[in-house]
Amino acid sequence: MIKRHKTAKELFSYPLYWAECYGVSPFLPTTREEMDALGWDSCDVIIVSGDAYVDHPSFGMAVLGRLLEAQGYRVGIIDQPDWRNTEDFMRLGRPNLYFGVTAGNMDSLINRYTADLKVRNDDAYTPYGIGGKRPDRAVIVYSQRCKEAFHDVPVMIGGIEASLRRIAQYDYWSDEVRRSVLIDSTADILLYGNAERAMIEVTHQMAMGKTLDELTDIRGTTIVRNTPPGGYTEIDSTRVDWPGKVEQIYSPYEYIPEGKCQTKDEEESDVMPIRVIPAPLRRGEKLDPEKTYIRLPSFEKVSKDPVLYAHTSRILHLESNPHNARALIQKHGKKEIWVNPPPIPLETPEMDGVFDLPYARVPHPKYKKARIPAYDMIKTSINIMRGCFGGCTFCSITEHEGRVIQSRSHESILKEIEDIKDKVPGFTGHISDLGGPTSNMYTLNCNDDEVQASCRKLSCVYPTICSNLNTDHSPTTQLYRKTRAVEGIHTVSIASGLRYDLAVEDPEYVRELVTHHVGGLLKIAPEHSEQGTLSKMMKPGMGTYDRFKRMFDKYSKEAGKKQHLIPYFIAAHPGSSDEDMLNLAVWLKTNDFKPDQVQTFYPSPMSLATAMYHSGKNPLKPVTYKSEDVYTPKDAKQRTVQKGFLRYHDPSNWQDLRNTLIKMGRPDLIGHGDNKLVPAEEKDKQIHRRPQKAKPGQATGASHTSNRPTMEKNAAAEKARRKTSNDAKPASSRINGGPTAPAKRRKTKVKSRQQ
Repeated sequence: MIKRHKTAKELFSYPLYWAECYGVSPFLPTTREEMDALGWDSCDVIIVSGDAYVDHPSFGMAVLGRLLEAQGYRVGIIDQPDWRNTEDFMRLGRPNLYFGVTAGNMDSLINRYTADLKVRNDDAYTPYGIGGKRPDRAVIVYSQRCKEAFHDVPVMIGGIEASLRRIAQYDYWSDEVRRSVLIDSTADILLYGNAERAMIEVTHQMAMGKTLDELTDIRGTTIVRNTPPGGYTEIDSTRVDWPGKVEQIYSPYEYIPEGKCQTKDEEESDVMPIRVIPAPLRRGEKLDPEKTYIRLPSFEKVSKDPVLYAHTSRILHLESNPHNARALIQKHGKKEIWVNPPPIPLETPEMDGVFDLPYARVPHPKYKKARIPAYDMIKTSINIMRGCFGGCTFCSITEHEGRVIQSRSHESILKEIEDIKDKVPGFTGHISDLGGPTSNMYTLNCNDDEVQASCRKLSCVYPTICSNLNTDHSPTTQLYRKTRAVEGIHTVSIASGLRYDLAVEDPEYVRELVTHHVGGLLKIAPEHSEQGTLSKMMKPGMGTYDRFKRMFDKYSKEAGKKQHLIPYFIAAHPGSSDEDMLNLAVWLKTNDFKPDQVQTFYPSPMSLATAMYHSGKNPLKPVTYKSEDVYTPKDAKQRTVQKGFLRYHDPSNWQDLRNTLIKMGRPDLIGHGDNKLVPAEEKDKQIHRRPQKAKPGQATGASHTSNRPTMEKNAAAEKARRKTSNDAKPASSRINGGPTAPAKRRKTKVKSRQQ
């Protein structure tokens, strides 16, 4: 019988490396002089990062560096090296085991460019916030420089940038499908997701004398193979249907997972053949997932066929549960990219061990008093969990951290508060956040291990909350109370995003949050008001928002506080037509919201929404050439118009909105009065072109007028939406999202700064 719920070797159970005798360093060394002061003649591992070195558990290089140090290895840091030559990459000498390369906490291209492909002038992970201190596609550039400096030293790549590029992926900045970053970087191995397990296993094996060529089956790793491994069964998923006669569409999910491996004789034989199962799969076939892999369409095919790209994206996401995922393989020319199943999530004692490591919790002293904006934002915040089971299609957290929530213990979190009190200069008693990807998913997981081990749902909360999901927030409520009781702590804020469809399942949690942990404004993310767009986002409808708002207002009133919700919305998301954005704008005006900072959809690598953007297909459902088409605004003008609907109150958007409303057959929304969206043209001359500065407390995701939303206004907004849908006249196909084929691509491409 196949074991259903998988476990892994305990993270801190490995034998210590001999160099543990050097003890704990105040900071991981960044120069030869610092190495000499520690008595080191060399580093075992050198981590290269695009971020400034901050010894804090919110910075990946510090987490992995301190974890390796705890295992006895000597770890050096090369932070923000000059990539134009190899000099900086040689400053710590030759590592005994390998270089570990990461772009940093953010993707280097998202860090450098806005969603409109404009260059940002700052970088929050650099001293003084100065931009331009890292190259575009930093993982590729850094890896190649490491190879130039020491050609025979293995290079391991990881972090968010590498993780989301482990197979062929659509690249928004060049508007093309690119190869796996493992190929382009010339690195030897890629670690994806939270890499503690994989990094410790790989490092331990290399320290014992094994080469990376021998480490082919470690979870959470991606490698390059010349041929598939023997003894496996290959499930061929390289095709969807084709024009003309449509065969039975093959799915790699039509097998019985409880099956066993073929025979003992086959396992022990010298020749271990690959068994290929073509479409259609014989129903009832029993396969062992441990000895099964899925063949994805090749890079050459997905780069030319957007439908195959969407199909590949769907398969990748369905194979993301660490307890049932199978290996994936994708041909790149003559090479094969082999993606091992995801890492087993950390247990609570392991999470505690990672966060209890001896972090200094401040930037490296070499920066002196230089301000690092990212550090200022998190220096008094505490990460209480990892992972997210929300499944929002525009977000890449699930592809990186996984859906299984990994939570710390109360004791570990309270210990970190004491560390903050002792180590953070100028601490005032304010904990700025207790959170993670989603603050109120702490300790929430599937109630049934067997169900979780076989589940392939893309979300635990969409379209409704799964009946097997534990929604009890009492551990979070108790944690909040314990942190407030710590001596010297006067305020504990919750600044991470809140999943309000979960929160309403536990009114006592909402009461606790609203009464004690909201400083006047609470950020939530409905993202849109229209069901068609929300279904492409995998987000709940506005009815859930209204339910949460009633709770929020009720408990705020009981606490004697005047507090507001700050809803965030996205423009130009796949599936969003101009009519959808108009309906959202009507909802915003009816509810007296005037969004200040608004977001345009940013197609990040590997997300499901990016697959929709590129392919015009919906990978939330089985993909074929005849399956559902998804309209997406792509050209710069239309994206600007959709963004303008969110900022309907900004005079600089009025002319574009007037033109769009006329094309849509809705001139009735132009003019003066509460039932109008934008003023008539003569109003432009009576008002400043630049919108007035937000008042104190309003410079957030959305600013509010003096009249707060009421349920009557919500009802009026719903009525206005229905009227918009019923009364809208036929307009051009571009405005109404008429054509089902993908819209014309924008011509702008980013010229990379790699050299």
